[in-house]
This record gives sequence, C-alpha cells and structure tokens, in this order.
Amino acid sequence: MLEKIYSYIESSTATLVELETELCKRPALSPDSGGVGELDKVEFLQSWLKAHGITQLERHDAPDSRAKGGVRPNLIATIPGKSDTRRLWIMSHTDVVPPGELSLWNNDPWQVVVKDGRLIGRGVEDNQQGLTSSVLAALALVQQGITPPHTVKLLFVADEEMGSEYGIQWLLANRNLFRPDDMVVIPDGGDEKGETIEVAEKNLLWLKIKTKGKQCHGSRPDQGANAHLAACELAVRLHDELPLRFNARNKLFDPDYSTFEPTKHEANVPNVNTIPGDDVFYMDMRVLPQYPLQDVLAEVDRIMTEVSKKRGVEMSYEALQRVESRATSPDAPLVQFLSRAVKQVYGVDTRPIGIGGGTVGAYLRNVGIDSVVWGRLHESAHQPNEYALIENIIGDAKVMATLMMEER
Repeated sequence: MLEKIYSYIESSTATLVELETELCKRPALSPDSGGVGELDKVEFLQSWLKAHGITQLERHDAPDSRAKGGVRPNLIATIPGKSDTRRLWIMSHTDVVPPGELSLWNNDPWQVVVKDGRLIGRGVEDNQQGLTSSVLAALALVQQGITPPHTVKLLFVADEEMGSEYGIQWLLANRNLFRPDDMVVIPDGGDEKGETIEVAEKNLLWLKIKTKGKQCHGSRPDQGANAHLAACELAVRLHDELPLRFNARNKLFDPDYSTFEPTKHEANVPNVNTIPGDDVFYMDMRVLPQYPLQDVLAEVDRIMTEVSKKRGVEMSYEALQRVESRATSPDAPLVQFLSRAVKQVYGVDTRPIGIGGGTVGAYLRNVGIDSVVWGRLHESAHQPNEYALIENIIGDAKVMATLMMEER
C-alpha cells in the first residue's frame, strides 16, 4: 500500500509546483506587517482542495477588523479514517513575512521561479513546503480511494509569524478542536537531513525595561540622575547574575543553558552633552523549561530594586512575550512513529531536541497535546531568495503519508 502511495507522490511534481506557485501569488501578510491578512490565500486553498477531492473542509475565522474581510481565517481539512481515535493533525501556517529589501532578490518574490530543483519565492519554505507536503500526502490517499487507519486533519492556521493571537491561540481559546489522544506534527522547522525532532522549547521572556531619572547637563551629573547609566548597570547585572541563579544544563538544547541577553535599545537624548533622564532597553531571555518564569521575574525585581536605589532612578518593565512550554516526551508514541517514518523514507536516524526559539507547538503542549516540529529544510526562511527543494517536498510528503497509514 505504501509503495502505491509513494508512487503517487513521486509523480506529483507538477501538482506541487502549481500549488506553491498559486499560494505564493497571494501574499498573506499580517496587518502588523502592512498586509491585509490571509483571506485571499485561504479562500484559494479551500477551493483548490475541494476541486482536488478533499471536500470535508471547515473554516474558523478569528475576527480582526484590520484584515481583509474583517477576519483571520483558519482552515481544517479532514480525511476520515477507519477509526476516529488517536487522530493525526498536521499543522502549517498560511501567513508569511515581508520580502524585505527587494534589491536583494533575483526575481519578484511573489512569483515562484523553478530552477535547479528549487522553488524560489517568499513563503515557499516557510511554511508552504510543509503545507504542500501535507496536501500531497492527503491527496495520495483521497485520490486513490485509500482510507487511513485513523482520521487525519490538516490544519492551516493564521498569524504564526506575529505570535498566533489569531491562529492557534485563538482556536484553543474559542474552539474545542483537540482531544487528549490527538497527535500533532508541525512541519515548520528542522534540518537538511531531517534528523532532528523538536519536542521541547525554552521558556520565552521578552522584557521592555524603562528607566526614569533626571535630565541634566553633561558637565553637572551631580544635578541629575543618569537613566542611561542605571539601565546599563541593570543590563549587565541581569546578563551576569541571572545565569548564576538559573544555572542548570540540559543536553536536549543547544546551547544547553538559559540565556539572558540585552538586545534592542531606544534612542534617548539627541546630543552628547546631555545626561538622559529617560532610557528604554529590551531583554531577550530563553530559560530552560524547568525554571518557572515567575522565579526569573522575582530575580529581575530584586536586582532592579537594588539598581534603582543605588542610582536614584525609577525602573519598571513590561513583558512583551511570556511563554512557558511543557515538553513532549522523547518517548511519546508520536516521536517513535515519526522516527520510524523518517527512517523508512530517508534512511536517517532521528534524535529529539529542544530549541531556544518559540513555535506554535508550545501552545498545544501546554494544554496536554503531544506535538513535534519536524521537516527536512535548508532553513532559508525569512531570507532573500527563499527556496525549497522539490525533493524535500516530495520526501516530506512520503513521511507524512507513512504517518497517516500508521496503525498505532
């Protein structure tokens, strides 16, 4: 049966090029990035799937007055199985990031170019490679009249690039879609060999830190309170002291420790000879999941209080991102099934990993749904001349189809 499915997928190059090309033509940019959302792209995808025999389709639209049609659409395609337990979900996202500086592109980023076995264009890898692979796998079953052992659901979500407020977060808060025994594969990350299965993420904390001092002339620091100096001291102390308190190591991650990095800094005074009374900087913290972020914030409060008192300033912070993530066990059935499928298709032995970046998998894990992030990718996402290899789209589709046919 798998050979029949594989043969169908291998003969589907024209189909995958067509789908990638049509998806790319419809820029699905968030309103936060100056776009109108995903509606045009999802409406096309919905019609295309129906025309190709995937007819059990349902929309779950998150309201967003800034977007075209006033919605951010989330689409589900269902392939019924012999059993409706232990359902397999494959979740990809329809939104993309802006192309950036157009002069860095060799071609129009919204028109797919096929060259040397690659598809080139904005979004062709992130996340249209995974999306297209999941669709090819489903078509291999539907168009050949093959019923999988368990129900398969393809979920195409909105707003992944800007935080998922209108995508998976909205679905979890407003719809009852998932069951405890569901398994979710997210083909939105990986490596060139397909050997890493992401099962865990570091807790993510972004802080915007404000300092209020007293502005004065550069020659009379005694008459003011240097907000920039206090902010610098705080940044150094957070960077140097937090790793001493949260000092565990975990080989699942690379790097295998928690990180606390000062990053962005906003402009304060425009001239050299004025001591600033206001200062704003940012921290990006990636914390091993064994440490609750409330404990990290307690240490931030302690250090901030000491610096404020020492420098005679007022300090406060705002959490721009605060995401804590449970892990999917490396021994979970989903991980074992996926590992076997990758071995069968690619001949590669996989290994579970954790990452410092955030994915939509965290939201699912936090409500008790096993999810993994996997793909055979060259990681050209967000770059000029983003590309996806045709052979990876086909190979990943075979892996997904193998999972769909898993008896479990």
